[in-house]
Amino acid sequence: MSQIAFLVVEESLMKIVNEFLEIKYPDIPVYQEIPDRFAELVKKLVGQGTQIIIARGGTAKSLRKLGLPITVVDIPVTGFDIIQVVEKARRYGRNIAVISTLDITKGIETLGPILDVDIRTYYIDQVGENETIVRNAFADGADVVIGGYATVEAAHKNNFSAELMLMTEEAIFQAVEEARRILHVQNQEKGRANLFRALLDYAYEGIVSVNSDNQILTFNPVAENILGVKTETVAGENISNVCPELDMEKVISQGKEEIGQILKVKDMDILCNKVAISVQGKVIGAVATFQEVSQIQMMEERVRKRFYADGHVANFTFNDIIGKNQAFQRIISMAKEYAITDFSVVILGESGTGKEVFAQSIHNYSKRRNGPFVAVNCAALPGQLLESELFGYVGGAFTGANQKGKPGLFEVAHEGTLLLDEIAEMDYQTQGKLLRVLQERQIMRLGSDKVIPINVRVLAATNKNLKKLVNEKLFRHDLYYRLNVLKLRIPPLREHPEDIQELAEKFLNNNYSIIKHNLRLSQEAIRELCRYKWPGNIRELQSIMERVIALHKQTVVDADTIRMLLAEEAEEEYIEDYDSNEAENIKQALALNGGNYSETARALGISRSTLWRKLKKLGLK
Repeated sequence: MSQIAFLVVEESLMKIVNEFLEIKYPDIPVYQEIPDRFAELVKKLVGQGTQIIIARGGTAKSLRKLGLPITVVDIPVTGFDIIQVVEKARRYGRNIAVISTLDITKGIETLGPILDVDIRTYYIDQVGENETIVRNAFADGADVVIGGYATVEAAHKNNFSAELMLMTEEAIFQAVEEARRILHVQNQEKGRANLFRALLDYAYEGIVSVNSDNQILTFNPVAENILGVKTETVAGENISNVCPELDMEKVISQGKEEIGQILKVKDMDILCNKVAISVQGKVIGAVATFQEVSQIQMMEERVRKRFYADGHVANFTFNDIIGKNQAFQRIISMAKEYAITDFSVVILGESGTGKEVFAQSIHNYSKRRNGPFVAVNCAALPGQLLESELFGYVGGAFTGANQKGKPGLFEVAHEGTLLLDEIAEMDYQTQGKLLRVLQERQIMRLGSDKVIPINVRVLAATNKNLKKLVNEKLFRHDLYYRLNVLKLRIPPLREHPEDIQELAEKFLNNNYSIIKHNLRLSQEAIRELCRYKWPGNIRELQSIMERVIALHKQTVVDADTIRMLLAEEAEEEYIEDYDSNEAENIKQALALNGGNYSETARALGISRSTLWRKLKKLGLK
């Protein structure tokens, strides 16, 4: 169906229009109808998608008075058309009456002196009054009337002279082009309106706009859901009667925005932004956008999982922990009981006993199993760097900082678990900041004054005696009691030697893909493994088994191979004990260099970072 249509009353006019449109605009239909049936026809056309009707003079005026949702374009009367018809009318006399609508008759009198005639204009306001006006014109001394078909018919009916104001092709062309221009603009506006409506309908926020009188103009579906009302019931209503909590009057009166307000509406907390809308410095209305705080928290959680938690997963479960020893089994049972709570746990044990394996298992057994598991080694970083890793920083917070800033591990671990490994190595200042985070459940990035709420379960692991460190004032007593809600001690491997064989065979079989065949321990080899004290615990056993895989070519691993590897391990321990004398060497070097780390490192022939690690390892830092 065409979006543009012609409407005429006279059959002769329809013929003129059809002949022109068939050639240049065949897609535009022409309808002939009497004025009494205009409304019925227009409603039908609107229903079929017509947006614009082209009509002439009185017909166009009658269509506008219907008040229907359609644009009416007049067929213009050009100056050339008027001159032509006036020249024809002169044969009847010099007194000429022009009878038509105001837009056509206006200004025609000025042509009189030019054409040497006396022109009077008569304005038609109502359909059907042509005959009365014609009679009035001739009563005023007119020799001839000029007008449309209705005017000419009325004149001829009363035996008066008349000339028809013809519809020229140029006038039809102008009307069609104007209609097409208007249609293009309307379709553009309709597209913008549809886009705006879609933005309102599919926005995640509630959106309400009001005019300067505080009357509701727009009210999107999210606003309907939050405020519990329907758009059709509140359109045009004063927003103060619908939702006084929004207080839009203040924004309109002051012309200032109000951003980030938390309001209580319908027993729910909403985050609301309000801005005034101004045109040329005058406030013409305001817009409020708002969202349930609970929805914001849910979206924040999804964002954190998407951007921060990738790769931060716990791979071990309690099924991965090997231990037939009854005491060890009791520890596993205790760890499971701890897991179903949300309390902090301190995991104690020598290096290599599997403290992180237990930490990951606790996470995977807890209600936080679907959240991230994040582990940080507190001994691996100096205090300031550890602090920035834990709490994050904003761009430019310190020299060398990423200009975009960086989230801290507490943010990354939100809704999950954070393991603070080797927590005894954390410096005293960072301990204080950690305590505050655990108490307040919120962090502040370095260089920022913005508080970020976090929900993290903290596990701590250490191979040191924390209670002793507290007594020596090397570990904060308040942090100790905050962390030490639950305690789990992982026994060294020497205390459950009956598990050595199963663990060793597991490490051998885990590497089947490398050697492409199964390795088996002889009974004598197993006895050798069980005699050893395993100062490095399970990690050391795993290392020995990996050396077996690399060196042993036979299927059965004999005792000689195990003895050789364990002898090498004992020799390395001797060298390590021997190197313990370096603590004294470092102390002397520090004293000679006035405590300057760079000069001390240079004197010892090591890098500054190596010196730092040695100081930490030897307890000198």
